[in-house]
Amino acid sequence: MKKPLILSLFVIALFACNQDKKPAEKITLMAYPETKKDSTTDNYFGTTIADPYRWLENDTSAETKKWVEAQNKVTQNYLSQIPYREDFKNRLTEIWNYPKESAPFKVGAYYFFTKNDGLQNQSIWFLKKGLDGKEEVFLDPNQLSKDGTASISLLGFSNNKKFVAYSIAQSGSDWSNIYVMEIATKKKLADELKWTKFSGAAWKGDGFYYSRYDEPAKGMELSAANKYQKVYFHKLGDLQKDDQLVFEDKTNPNLYFGAQVTEDEHFLAIYASAGTSGNALFYQDLTSPNSKIELLVKGFENNHNVIDNVGDKLLVNTDLDAPNKQVVLVDPKNSQPKNWQKIIPESKLALEGISTGGGFLWASYLKDASTKIVHFDLTGRKIKDVELPDIGTVSGFGGFKDDAEFFYSFTNFTTPGLTYRYNIKEAKSVLYKKSALKFNTDDYETKQVFYPSKDGTKVPMFIVHKKGIKLDGTNPVFLYAYGGFQISLTPSFSLSRMLFLEKGGIYVQPSLRGGSEYGEAWHKAGMLEKKQNVFDDFIAAAEYLIKEKYTSADKIAISGGSNGGLLVGACMTQRPELFKVALPAVGVLDMLRYHKFTVGWGWAVEYGSSDKKEDFDYLIKYSPLHNVKADVNYPATLITTADHDDRVVPAHSFKFAATLQEKYKGTNPMLIRIETKAGHGAGKPTAKMIEEAADLWSFVFQNLGMNY
Repeated sequence: MKKPLILSLFVIALFACNQDKKPAEKITLMAYPETKKDSTTDNYFGTTIADPYRWLENDTSAETKKWVEAQNKVTQNYLSQIPYREDFKNRLTEIWNYPKESAPFKVGAYYFFTKNDGLQNQSIWFLKKGLDGKEEVFLDPNQLSKDGTASISLLGFSNNKKFVAYSIAQSGSDWSNIYVMEIATKKKLADELKWTKFSGAAWKGDGFYYSRYDEPAKGMELSAANKYQKVYFHKLGDLQKDDQLVFEDKTNPNLYFGAQVTEDEHFLAIYASAGTSGNALFYQDLTSPNSKIELLVKGFENNHNVIDNVGDKLLVNTDLDAPNKQVVLVDPKNSQPKNWQKIIPESKLALEGISTGGGFLWASYLKDASTKIVHFDLTGRKIKDVELPDIGTVSGFGGFKDDAEFFYSFTNFTTPGLTYRYNIKEAKSVLYKKSALKFNTDDYETKQVFYPSKDGTKVPMFIVHKKGIKLDGTNPVFLYAYGGFQISLTPSFSLSRMLFLEKGGIYVQPSLRGGSEYGEAWHKAGMLEKKQNVFDDFIAAAEYLIKEKYTSADKIAISGGSNGGLLVGACMTQRPELFKVALPAVGVLDMLRYHKFTVGWGWAVEYGSSDKKEDFDYLIKYSPLHNVKADVNYPATLITTADHDDRVVPAHSFKFAATLQEKYKGTNPMLIRIETKAGHGAGKPTAKMIEEAADLWSFVFQNLGMNY
């Protein structure tokens, strides 16, 4: 959620088979585990709300663990009766087994990239000296745990390009430890920094700035609210206890802090955020020994991001007075907005991000949810639109000032990841590396339509299917969306999705309000008291597909993760007759208590908080947990979560599953799949992804009545 990391659960592999297998005619569903209820209630401004499954919030108790085991037993018993489940898993394993490699990026004399030979649980970090140099293993997370549940992220390179700080996270948790490696020798230094979360490493000289929390109470590491994040400076070789406290706010425990240093080490920038949207911006002139950290832009109504400096001034990307964002030059000594100099004015297109590299600015815009790259000089003069391979999603533009080229990745719904080499001077892209997957996607097509939501707003939607498909209302549909936190869903390739497509399925991805496909105005139209717009957009997408005879209500599966899990939970409780299958993944499902766990307080800027009456009044209307009713025929539901999810704690899913199982009396399965040693999604090992995908697709095929 924290710029979450937002992941589809189904980016897996293509299946093939020699003969069709039909779904099981009848599956014997074991009795759901008995889930005790107690008399816990809360009073919200005169309204009493029962919370009989509050005890499931204690995720480390023996009682909860026993409940988890019992629920998994029921779920696995159901899935084991689906005739093609093992075929799915075997074919996934077979198809997954091909080499994968990321786009390289240059740091000094070295190029860094990741590789996976096929079935390795985690991709390995490699480096080579020069493009034609020998490839050498740099960091291998597979050596850190037997089951592949440890993951590594590179956080930041020293400006002299001699060192890199990296983090290790265990079992999918957001908690991580930070370490340092000398690049040339691949020697791991003795430095170790604990209890970091959502932190980078912003280098200055022989050390770096990072963010951390105080150590949580024993046994509460994955559920206790994280308060009073602080920024420290760590000097190489020092113990963590000797790190210098740089920035904190003792008056407000609910703030995120992050640090950034400009490439020439002239300025330190510190971000203070009250949540996942909106920030204050502070700065310090690091060239002046006696300088202090001072406010540059006040918070927290708008979003401001330092791009780099131009001499003694700062280039800032901001949506202040520019919902689609603009780039301005700010003099720290005279930083009032009225004195800002416009460098790149606001466009009709949403400015998704901007980076520097080669001495230029590279602006990434969204044009109807697809990437458009524009090349500017540092004064804001437009040089040209970058010619891209096709309509799709691009990442990787940007680098150091002395770079002469970049390597970027390109993908769309029918194109596996491709890596291109871009020469800045010649403004030319050359294909550098193709995906090793052998698959012809020429038989499939993508179209984008614009459909009306409940209030008449036109919403864009991608539809992917086989060419020549018949619009007779009988096609199975997989409807996936997110709708929040400024996250834009753009075209991307999924191998597992190809299974669904080749069996006559239609993949549909609407760009709901709440994202930033059309800038901050689009985001704000789907947050706080306007969150219902997001659900209306999703419901309208299904209604459009039925009206246009793509499908029917008994052929639609809906899916979403995290905030998208909330989307699925809200829509299946508001319009249960409209969907056949519901897959809420790691979802925010208890809208009255989400802010009481880990970093949930940071989402109040997006959702509102039940601590305020005006917010409670609209939250209670759509909170999935509180809108499950008796005697309603809900879609076949498979809830997914994980025991180490400390972003959206599993209690959301536990309580939602228990409530559905208590109140629903129909024949559709109401199941929950609880992964062990996994978290919100990031860092999940290949083996676990294959197992999960086989289970999820089996459930979808079975309940949509699809042959395999």
